[in-house]
Amino acid sequence: MTTYYAPKGGLPPQTSLMTGRAIFTDAYAVIPRGVFSDIVTSCLPGWTNTRLWLIARPMSGFSETFSQYVMEVGPGGGSDTPDNEPGAQSVLFVTEGAVHLSLDGADHVLAPGGYAYIPPGCEWRLKNAGPQVARFHWVRKLYEPAPGLPAPEAFVTSDTAVAPIAMPDTEGRWATTRFADPADLRHDMHVNIVTFQPGGVIPFEETHVMEHGLYVLEGKAVYKLNQDWVEVEAGDFMWLRAYCPQACYAAGPGPFRYLLYKDVNRHARLRGPGAFGAAR
Repeated sequence: MTTYYAPKGGLPPQTSLMTGRAIFTDAYAVIPRGVFSDIVTSCLPGWTNTRLWLIARPMSGFSETFSQYVMEVGPGGGSDTPDNEPGAQSVLFVTEGAVHLSLDGADHVLAPGGYAYIPPGCEWRLKNAGPQVARFHWVRKLYEPAPGLPAPEAFVTSDTAVAPIAMPDTEGRWATTRFADPADLRHDMHVNIVTFQPGGVIPFEETHVMEHGLYVLEGKAVYKLNQDWVEVEAGDFMWLRAYCPQACYAAGPGPFRYLLYKDVNRHARLRGPGAFGAAR
């Protein structure tokens, strides 16, 4: 049975050495799982019995497209007004416990591995009606409409309901669980799960326009980030700006899996923040 790492918070004792693996550069960041302590949690208006680790947000010169939260909702907690940004779309991925999710009046229960896509303008609510703490990832991005294409509809699925697709010529050692059809150009972001079996590799330095957020759900590996090889494990988060070279070697002993965000299917912006032309 697949298990997903979820942080529990707390603080290291005063006797601990201050040695860690956190990295922040102009090309990438690594937030190791040891950073997920009580002292760096946040709260949100409209949410009860809830805290979160805010691990990615738009920042000038670095991330430009998305935010990502690791949410922790206690029994009875949740929100009837979860998001105050009307243009935002969201993906939820549950790692521990269970949540009751209402999407435009349709009710769903998401257990570990549960996945939901929430389009902009969708009315939604989330509650933890169980006796245990629920933990999940919440990825948010402002939706970018495209001429002639409507926004995608909401959907709910799970990790176990979607078969991974092996990358060509990898003998199944590298596969991607694609929750949205790559050919569906209504989507302007993909949040997938990438799985490497022991010995699986990204055998070249991927260097591309897509910005990435990678949260390690299971296992460990050595990841190439820009010019550095960095050892990562379950609970670590990596944040890659556009064109940051990346590669991977998964040595084992078990599968290496991560939740992957990337922006897709839209023209590069030529006006506005980060571009040359004046905003229209």
